[in-house]
Order: sequence, then C-alpha cells, then structure tokens
Amino acid sequence: MSEERAIDRWFAHYSGDHRNTTNQRIHVVAVPAILWSVVALLWCIPVVGTLFQPGLWAALAMFFAWSFYFRNSRKLGYGMLAVFVLMAWATRWLHLTLGTTQLLYLAIGVFVVAWIAQFVGHKIEGRKPSFLTDLTYLLIGPAWVLAKLYRKLGWSY
Repeated sequence: MSEERAIDRWFAHYSGDHRNTTNQRIHVVAVPAILWSVVALLWCIPVVGTLFQPGLWAALAMFFAWSFYFRNSRKLGYGMLAVFVLMAWATRWLHLTLGTTQLLYLAIGVFVVAWIAQFVGHKIEGRKPSFLTDLTYLLIGPAWVLAKLYRKLGWSY
C-alpha cells in the first residue's frame, strides 16, 4: 500500500470546497488568470539599484512556486514549468508591446476581475475559499486546475 502524498491531501480538501460545477468552471478560468496577473504584476517591479530589469521578481516567484510543485509531484512540476514558461513568454511579449504602465493596468484589471469571479463562484458554492484556512491553497489552486487537465487527458500526476 502506498503512502498518501501531501498533494493528494491538499487536492482532496480543495476539491471538497469546489464541488459545484459552475464554481469549478469559474476556477478553471479564473485561477490561471490570477496566476498570470501575479506574474505580470511582479514583472513590472523594477530591481533596486539597476536601471530596470523587467521580469526578475516574476522569475524568482515562478521558480519558488515551481519548486513547491516539483517537490510534491514531479509530473505536475513539469506541467507547471511549461505553464510558467508560457506565461513568462506571454508577459515578456506584452511588456515589449504595451510597456510597463499598460501591462500593469492590464494585470491589475485581470487580477480584480478574476478574484471577483472566484468569490462569485464561492457564493454559488456556498463555501468559503480554501486559502482562508491555509494560504498554501493559493499555490494549490493552479496545480488543481492542471491536475483536472491531466485527468481529462488520461494522465497521472
């Protein structure tokens, strides 16, 4: 008999707070949107003592989040690495295209709208968001969405 992994326990609890189909669908869209908006917001923070190194804080945050995912599930870790690389490329392109100020406004807008959607989903669900019990669930949400995709594709995590 294999020992239950921490990621499985987190997913079980997270899934318990997300049983309603509408709330799940909202989360499948809003969680990646929030993740991207946080990457974009961090992308806009200048590095102290330099002219401006866009993306450094975002890269550091993505690395530490990725290491959390990789430690808990190699397969999810590889998937989240792909997600982070795509988000970094998209954010870099948007930064080059729009500039820092417009990227910042876009990221703030996406962040606010996605969080409103999340809370609407939880109102429909009738349960409070998981992160209110443990902030680790802010990291679990993106992995949970990716794990849903893995299951749909018939992949294990």
